[in-house]
Order: sequence, then C-alpha cells, then structure tokens
Amino acid sequence: MSKILTRAEVDTESTWNLNDIFETKEAWEEELNAVQKDISSVTKYEGRLREGADTLLACLNAQEELQGRINRVGAYAYLHQSGDSISPENQMNAAKARDLASVVSSALSFIKSEIIALPEGTIDQYIKEQPELRVFERSLGLLLQTKPHRLTAETEKVLASFGEVLGAPYRIYERSKLADMTFPSTENGRGEEVPVSFALYENKYVESSDTELRRNSFKAFSETLYKYRNTFAEAYGTEVKRQVIESRLRGYDSVTDMLLTPQQVSTEMYNNILDILQEELAPHMRKYAALKKRVLHLDEMTFADLKAPLDPDFSPGISFQEAGDLIKEALTILGPEYGEIVSDAFNNRWVDYADNAGKRTGAFCMSIPGVHSYILISWADSMRGAFTLAHEVGHAGHLMLASKYQRLTNSRPSLYFIEAPSTMNELLLVDHLLARSNDPRMRRWVISQLLGTYFHNFVTHLLEGELQRRVYDLAMKNVPITAVKLCELKGDILSSFWGEDVVIDEDAKLTWMRQPHYYMSLYPYTYAAGLTASTAVAQLIREEGQPAVDRWLEVLKAGGSMSPLELMKLAGVDMSQPDPIRSAAAYVGSLIDELESLY
Repeated sequence: MSKILTRAEVDTESTWNLNDIFETKEAWEEELNAVQKDISSVTKYEGRLREGADTLLACLNAQEELQGRINRVGAYAYLHQSGDSISPENQMNAAKARDLASVVSSALSFIKSEIIALPEGTIDQYIKEQPELRVFERSLGLLLQTKPHRLTAETEKVLASFGEVLGAPYRIYERSKLADMTFPSTENGRGEEVPVSFALYENKYVESSDTELRRNSFKAFSETLYKYRNTFAEAYGTEVKRQVIESRLRGYDSVTDMLLTPQQVSTEMYNNILDILQEELAPHMRKYAALKKRVLHLDEMTFADLKAPLDPDFSPGISFQEAGDLIKEALTILGPEYGEIVSDAFNNRWVDYADNAGKRTGAFCMSIPGVHSYILISWADSMRGAFTLAHEVGHAGHLMLASKYQRLTNSRPSLYFIEAPSTMNELLLVDHLLARSNDPRMRRWVISQLLGTYFHNFVTHLLEGELQRRVYDLAMKNVPITAVKLCELKGDILSSFWGEDVVIDEDAKLTWMRQPHYYMSLYPYTYAAGLTASTAVAQLIREEGQPAVDRWLEVLKAGGSMSPLELMKLAGVDMSQPDPIRSAAAYVGSLIDELESLY
C-alpha cells in the first residue's frame, strides 16, 4: 500500500517558497513584535479625527501601512500551517498571528466609530479640502452606509478584541479535519489495499475510473465523517448562532441581509443565482447523470459516481510542469503583463502542489501586500487538477494586477465578483485545448473537463449556497442547527436537484461536512455568480476579440475600486438581470447535448 508522506518527506521544489515573505522565522518573529509596538502609529490619532482632513488622511495612511504589515505577518503563519497543520510550531505561530490580528483590530476600531460619529457632510468637506483623501472616498462611503447598524465605539472595540475567540468554530473544524481525522484504507477494483485521506479522496478517488475504488473509498471516507458529525455540527451551529446574534445586535432584518451588505449585492441578485440555476440547470444535470450511467454501464448512478470519467480509456495524465506550460500558453491571450505574473507563479515557487499529511484540503490563492500571490493545491496528475490550477492562477493574476494599480484599501473587490477572474481562466483553458485539436475524442474529453468546472461551481457550491440559505432561515426562527437537521437538509437539497436519476444515500447526506466555505460568510453561492459572469464575458471575447480582452483587463486592474455590478458592466455584462444566469444554464445544457451526440 502506498504511503501518505509527511511534510518533511516531500520534495522542497513542490512546496512554496515562503522566504519571499520573511527570510527566516526569526525575521517573522521580529516583525510580529514590531507590529505590536507600532500600533501606536495609528492609535495616536484616536479622538482626533474631528481635527480636520489632514489628520484623517494621516490616520488612514498609517492604518493602511500597518494593515499591510499585519497581513504579511498573518499570511506567513497561515501558509505554514496550511502546508502542515500537524506541526505544533505552525499551530503555535498561527495562534500568535491571530492574537496579534485581534489586538490590532480592537485598537484600530476607533477609526470606523469616529468617522461614523462625524457630523453629516463632514467627509465630503474633508475630501474637497484634501484631494489625497479621494483614494479613500469609496471605502469611506461604504462605511458611512453602515451607520444605522454600528454599535457604540466601546462595544465595537470589545467585539473586535474577541476576533480570535469568535473565529474558533472554523479553526475547530479545520483542526479536526486536518490534524485529527484518520481514514480506514479501502480496496480498489483489483483487490489491492489503498490508503484514504481527505486529499486522496477529493483529488483522486472521486474521479477514478475504477467503480469499486470510487464507491469503496467514498464509503470509507464517509465512515470517518460520520464519527465527527456531531462535533462538526456543533462548530457550524455555533458559527451560525454568532452571526445571527450579531445581525440582531446591529439591527438587520436578517443574518442574510447583514452578510450581503459587504458584498454590495441585493437580496434579489442573491436569490436569482440560487433559484434560477437550481430550476433551470437541474434538468440538464439529470440528463448528464443518465448519460454517465448508460455509457459506463453502471447498475445505478450513486452520488459517488457523479464525477466518474465518461471515457476511462482516454484520460491523458499531466504533470505539474506540463500543466504549468499549458496554462501559460492558454493565457497568452491576456497579454504580456498578465503573462509575466503567470510565469513568475510557476518559475518562482508561488505554488505548493505537494500531497502530504496535515496539508489543507482543496485549493486556494492568497495574495500578500508588497510580496506576491501564493497558491495551494494537491497535485494528482489529472487534467481536472490543471483546471483547478488555472482557476487559482486566475485569482493570482487578478489580485496582483489589482494591487499594482490600486491602493490596498481599493485592491480587493466584492466577494460576489471574486470568482469571475478565476473561472474565466478555466474557460480560456478550454478554448485553448479545443483550438489545438480536431480529434472528436479529444473534444469529447475537453467538454467533459469543462462540465467539471460547471459541476464544481453550478452544482457543488450552488447547493452549498442553498444549504446556507435554508440554515440561516431556520436559525432566524431559533431552530437549533444539529447534525440530524443538517443531514436532513442536505439530503432534501440533493434529492430535489437530482430527482430519481441519482441515489442519495446516508453517506451523500454527510457532504455538508466536507467544505470549509460555510465558515466564510455567504461565499458558496458566489462561485456560481462568478462563473455566470465569466461565461458571459468569455462569449464576448470569442465574438469581439481584443476589445473584450482589453475591457476585461481594465476590470481586473480596477480591483475593488468599483462595485461588482459596475465591474461587470465595464466588462459588458449586466448581472442585475436574470438573463446572464439563464444563458449560462442554457450553455451548460448545450454542452451536455453535444457530449451526448458525441457518444
């Protein structure tokens, strides 16, 4: 049986180079202590923001500079722990960084409170008097909009100081999953014993052409999840309760309204994504499931079979290096400036693609002020991994351009938009693959890969979003969030979407335990929102060519200096209307129709 490696056993070249942030852990420790001492560079303005525009500007500049430093300190510790959460040293350093973040957040909470307390019209007057404040105009305007929901300065400071404690539910979830869970081994179709882990199951076995391995590993995977179901439910229920309490304290009509506010998204836009896609996409996905069942000669289509490859004998493997070259080629359409970022990502160890015990599951990209982006992924030599890698490179390219052209305060866009640049890269990768081959079998395979992207965003994450919507509705009615309730909700959502075409068993109902996104505000549905937007823009690029590409690059450079609706309108898409959502669902249907015709 193959062995799951420890962090020390993996090839250094397959890990990221965190020395770009701090050359040594001693240097990191020095900066950690220095940031603590330098909090006074901002707090010296406490009680003084009424003095005038110059004082406010000096305070905001000092805050931005300190925030960049705390981001670098926190990122260094977080990335070390993400690579190896088993290490006691990594756990301790991550805790130190979180403690510091809470201290800074509490100490700097006066800024928002004092700005909101200024007489109406003061900020506008300050901006007229001091033109350099214009860079903060948007963030100040968004802050003033929250005035009806702000608590007293003292209360805001206390809440900020509890940041480390209030983030405990997510850390308990992650620590349990990455450091405590062990899975029983299982057998593949040849009767061989194989190890099971979170990463092995989700990155490899779930897409295996070996039906026995796929189903056996899902069963073994679910057996361990089942043992932790009450602990995970308690952690998630606590997170939801915290959000509900805060929404009531702040006077929001619902927790959903509170969580949508920083996204700058209306409730109608939120519901449109969830409602339209579930209704209009479900028939297409059921047809897709039926096609897989027929082509693969399955006795039944189980939840564990949904990601099975349609053509098991045609599954080109791809190394990490080959994937990097392929992605660089596919993204040349975005020009030399973007291409340089992509090259740096692969040439300078921005990517951690090792597969080791204790490594965070899934994939993510973190962009660090004054440094660069870092990408985490566990590599399994599959083309699905190449799509995921292109996705994370999309985040890197976007946020690197945004940080180059925007100040830190305006660099990060709304969560509603954040997944559009990442999914765009997956669509560009598909176009590149199709353009360089006329082989019908290759086309069939590429379409299957593209459907994997839509499955991930329009099904997996969309249905996570639906679970969140139902959980928050129940929580606002004071219904306890328990393991039994979460399994019941997840089972009902899956059954409603897949109908009778897919067997939804007790193990499938545990899938709410697999994703960390439930602890990230209203994040899951934004995957579908982002892919809806990128689908529309990708079509404009196919139709218009360079003008559409140029608009897209301007959108990326705009970062968070505009609302998500403004960003998308700049790209040529109106996300306030349901049309792009319906068009995206219909496009998925056309892909499935073509795939069916190719069989």
